[in-house]
Amino acid sequence: MILAELAWPEIQSVVSRVCLVPLGSLEQHGPHLPLWTDTAIVSEIARRVERRLPGEVVLAPAQPVGHSPHHARFGCLSLDLASYMAVIQNLCRSFAAMGFRRVLLLNGHGGNDAPCRAAMCQLKVDLPDLRVAFASYWTLAAEAFGHIRTSPPGGMNHACEMETSVMMALYPAQVRAEKARDDGPVTHGAGPWRVSDMLRGRPYYMVRNFDEISETGTVGCPSAASAEKGARFLDAAVDAACALAAAFAAGELD
Repeated sequence: MILAELAWPEIQSVVSRVCLVPLGSLEQHGPHLPLWTDTAIVSEIARRVERRLPGEVVLAPAQPVGHSPHHARFGCLSLDLASYMAVIQNLCRSFAAMGFRRVLLLNGHGGNDAPCRAAMCQLKVDLPDLRVAFASYWTLAAEAFGHIRTSPPGGMNHACEMETSVMMALYPAQVRAEKARDDGPVTHGAGPWRVSDMLRGRPYYMVRNFDEISETGTVGCPSAASAEKGARFLDAAVDAACALAAAFAAGELD
């Protein structure tokens, strides 16, 4: 069920389902991928989840602008921390006012993580009966992604093997493959403390702007990308997101 396609009298018939909200961004993805890459990928994953679980999920519109100030040197649209927290809180309050009791924030951009978690802490105070879950698709599918990738640690981070592969599978005309370049700490002989990879936890946390760690805005190895891998990454992400959405709908996370 697509929330935007409903007429208002139909809302009450679907509020028992999980309201699925894709969270994206509009930011640089190296010289070879379009600005809407994060939104494009998470939107497609969410669409496929809704198609697979039509009786358990209501798909809300994707949020195309995220918290991306660390990409400002290369180019982005970004909401500051407080503004993005307010967006998440107000969206969830709106869903609750319509009658939804379960909201799944499906994330497609790493910068959205901190403000979403902070917003959820306040929502628990303000709306204690509203169940809000947050998950980034690459974390959900980490085990499967690990079997698909061929790049070394540090090869999957931003405009990388995975994101480039998925965009090759979804929107090949928007991928400037000839401009792709491996970049970031993994390509510059950085020690283990500097290698950042979406499939491995961080032993410590620091905030860095992307121009401090990359000459092109890419962090990772797009040279390892292929459309065939992209289809596999996408299927794995959909499988993992469906499993979480179904468990949430069944009350297994309560």
